[in-house]
Amino acid sequence: MSALYDAEYARRYRGRDQELEGVGSYHALVRWVGEVCDRFDHPLDVLDLGCGTGRYFWGLRNVNTLTGLDASEPMLAEAAQPTRAGEISARQIALIKGDLATHQFGDGSFDLVYSIGVLAEHVALTRPLVERVARWLKPGGRFAFTTIDPQSPDMPMTVPRRVATAVLPLVPGAVGDALHHRLMVGGMYGDERWIRQQLRGLFAIETIDRFQSDVHLHGRCVGRKTA
Repeated sequence: MSALYDAEYARRYRGRDQELEGVGSYHALVRWVGEVCDRFDHPLDVLDLGCGTGRYFWGLRNVNTLTGLDASEPMLAEAAQPTRAGEISARQIALIKGDLATHQFGDGSFDLVYSIGVLAEHVALTRPLVERVARWLKPGGRFAFTTIDPQSPDMPMTVPRRVATAVLPLVPGAVGDALHHRLMVGGMYGDERWIRQQLRGLFAIETIDRFQSDVHLHGRCVGRKTA
């Protein structure tokens, strides 16, 4: 996957960072990340899962260490000089090249893991991934993330998909679960039902809602580690 995000892609992505300065939904996500930080009463160790160019670094508050993980070296090179660098308050920043699905951190390494525009979009939101995040979090740590909602108006809606979406509330049990799994494409989309299924037993959901960006309709969730 990292080959898809080459130097040219990283430059375009950085250009998009500049465009987003004038987009209200971007600033709403920045505020959201800061508000999640405010739920803690102590300095934080934070992981940005799929950090890209670091476009949300400046929204974090009361951060001791900030780790940015991304599979693309060119993206990390841009993240070394992130947007609004002068407003970043993290005391220490480390940028690490690694795959979300395979990279390992020690148990209890972070107070907060957040991921915006990555899960159920570029990388499937699955139970194994959620289990790994739970292990990385300290007791009471939080997992904050966005997904693409399958009802996002920019997503292709074929006739079979429309029919399946319409009948899903009427289909109970394992058959309904299997149909829902297909509609979520195994985690490449994430509606509220999917999010709750993946977090069940590991995180208590503090907030979950839909959020409209300038591009997609998203799911947006904050869960607190319980296991």
